[in-house]
Amino acid sequence: MSSRERCGWCGVDEIYVAYHDQEWGVPVRDDRSLFEFLILEGAQAGLSWSTILNKRDGYRRLYDGFDPELVAHYGDKKRAELLSDPAIVRNRAKVAASIGNAQAFLEVQAEFGSFSDYVWRFVDGEPIQNRWKSVAEIPAKTPLAEAISKDLKKRGFKFVGPTIVYAHMQATGMVNDHVVGCFRHAEVAGLEQR
Repeated sequence: MSSRERCGWCGVDEIYVAYHDQEWGVPVRDDRSLFEFLILEGAQAGLSWSTILNKRDGYRRLYDGFDPELVAHYGDKKRAELLSDPAIVRNRAKVAASIGNAQAFLEVQAEFGSFSDYVWRFVDGEPIQNRWKSVAEIPAKTPLAEAISKDLKKRGFKFVGPTIVYAHMQATGMVNDHVVGCFRHAEVAGLEQR
């Protein structure tokens, strides 16, 4: 790990630092990646993000690489498999929501052409570039996250409250919440969306 200045929340844990340095805040346009973050952010509710990062490989394996088409068709046997495997968070409501969210995700894709087109329209297709000086300034939710949350819930999504939605926006680069002193702030601001 280098001695470059980072956002204080990532600490020194190698997984956190790698996530901060390589992923957090990078604009994501790929539907499968957006679906992955949607499932992981929902699973994180009430838990630490490090718990989810440590279980991410398990999620990728058990959730068929986060293919929403496959997840949307999980039946009772697959639900039982998910609930019995300690490689993920074994919470009935979260597992049920992940399957229901995959179904809602497919409906959004059918209506808008892609989930990316749907969700990025809330920010007019461009990341919001914040200029926070400290982590303490960063909000847990915003009015925009509340509006997106309301729309997602209307479309049948679960575990998409405004705090989870804002975390999703941060993770997928819809908003750049790296503090200005962090070396990633300027790097992320200059990235092309992937």
